[in-house]
Amino acid sequence: MSVERISFCAQVNGNFDKAARHTRHEPGLLKQIRSCNVVVQVSFPLRRDDGTVEVIEGWRAQHSTHRSPTKGGIRYSLMVSEDEVMALAALMTYKCALVDVPFGGAKGGLRIDRSRYSDAELERITRRFTFELFARNLIGPAVDVPAPDYGTGPREMSWIMDTYATLAPGQVDAIGCVTGKPVSEGGVRGRAEATGLGVYFAIREACAVAEDMRPLGLSTGVDGKSAVVQGLGNVGSYTAKFLQEAGARIVGLAELEGAIHDPRGLDVDAVMTHRRETGSILDFPGAANLRRSADALELECDILVPAALETQITAENAKNIKAKIIAEAANGPTTAEASDILLQRGVLQIPDMYANAGGVVVSYFEWVKNLSHVRFGRMARRFEQASNLKILHAVEELTGRQLDDATLTAAAIAAGEQDLVRSGLEDTMVEAYVELREIRAREKVDLRTAAYIDAIDKVARTYSERGIFP
Repeated sequence: MSVERISFCAQVNGNFDKAARHTRHEPGLLKQIRSCNVVVQVSFPLRRDDGTVEVIEGWRAQHSTHRSPTKGGIRYSLMVSEDEVMALAALMTYKCALVDVPFGGAKGGLRIDRSRYSDAELERITRRFTFELFARNLIGPAVDVPAPDYGTGPREMSWIMDTYATLAPGQVDAIGCVTGKPVSEGGVRGRAEATGLGVYFAIREACAVAEDMRPLGLSTGVDGKSAVVQGLGNVGSYTAKFLQEAGARIVGLAELEGAIHDPRGLDVDAVMTHRRETGSILDFPGAANLRRSADALELECDILVPAALETQITAENAKNIKAKIIAEAANGPTTAEASDILLQRGVLQIPDMYANAGGVVVSYFEWVKNLSHVRFGRMARRFEQASNLKILHAVEELTGRQLDDATLTAAAIAAGEQDLVRSGLEDTMVEAYVELREIRAREKVDLRTAAYIDAIDKVARTYSERGIFP
């Protein structure tokens, strides 16, 4: 059977089984960790703006409740299915465990093409879906906390929060029922760029290891490396931006309408401005057009970042991939067979479970902020700034050297919310990569298998600590 005909869920479970063979957990525990706890399908009517009625289909899967609440995005796409949300929910369980975020995994979605609906229709759809989840106890700050995903964003999260708060009057923590909200609605500064920044940190950590770069014929560091990014949504655009700021040369960018290529390098901000003005990245001045978005995957580059949807790199095109490093910003962009082909060719694959974990890490920070009802840095920022100034003035007295106002201001600055969020994200990504490399070396496996081993062991530890599987 061709791997492309195997379901997304089966591929995730296949990776799980491969990693499980490197653990010492009893079969019953492994089966429990692997199993999806609950998946619910909903159908509800939508009264369109023209008066017609359409039935909307959706799903919500809670893969594991070994920790509560469960956590996972909501996507709006014609590709949404029960199999997809179950697979993505499983990945969320393992991802949260991998980066030590205390959530179980969940995922949800509606099978719609959002471009076919007006803003008013999308609001009615989102609010009704929230009601369906609430009626089944599948949403709440202590139960299940959704977040944005493909086809959704802060606006939809705001609608979800408002609907939940209406359905649960008097619940003081209602604002924590969903993350990825606008800052004005309880969101956290730094959430918008979190996943893309996390992908950048993952790439930076991988490129910092000389013994891993040497077999690829690459020097350490991001600076000077060429990169291609497929998908310019929230994740891909920020990943490209941070790579470029670190000195990488963005030689290819791809979106639904096609791809562009310039070996001299593309200005990411200029490309995004061009797309806003023309509706397309194609015909960007100085760049060559590529007919298909997928063509960008086969461009010559050091780093390839698939940041679109799943199953983009398959057995058919894996042999044509020229990148030396693949950082999976999307969920499941590489099929199992394609991954094996790339491993045989020596390509370093930074797996999705780790690479795109930045979103859930910062969603966790937002959830904590909502439950604590105070902005990060609010209590201590001015105090720390004043303390820093005192130290600087003491240094001036001891050295006899006066610092100018600009230097004093820059040196005395204390961390605000975005600074703290980015610092926490960076620390999480750095620590997780150290763990992955240690497991890879110990078990003599690839990074993807190491990520699953790490996740399995951590979930198993939770069950053991509860006395369920001693």
